[in-house]
Amino acid sequence: MKLKDLVKQWFKKWETGDYLNLPITENFKHTSPIGTIDGKKDYLALVKENEDKFLGQTFDIHDIIVEKDKACARYTAKQGKEFSLDVSEWYYFKGNLIDKIIAYYHIGEIREDRKLENPKKSL
Repeated sequence: MKLKDLVKQWFKKWETGDYLNLPITENFKHTSPIGTIDGKKDYLALVKENEDKFLGQTFDIHDIIVEKDKACARYTAKQGKEFSLDVSEWYYFKGNLIDKIIAYYHIGEIREDRKLENPKKSL
């Protein structure tokens, strides 16, 4: 299977709620601003406990860039009318499975000392 198709399969599994059959290794590792989850078993257990936050999302995929054994996807996740999150994720593969994901997205408000002074509407 082509790596780009594997990434697309990842999103399809989430959109259909079929997270128990994600194409991930037993040693799968997911790192995000929330923290790191080690192992398929722990990852799936976390999802099960928080299905309301994980399921029912749709994904507007903007880019998927593929190299020899890794890929990067930039997308917007949406859940209902109120939730939208812009994400960039790096996928690392072993065989025809995803072994590791490193996700980048903004969670929370920007600290006052990090806000720009007099920002222009478009840079």
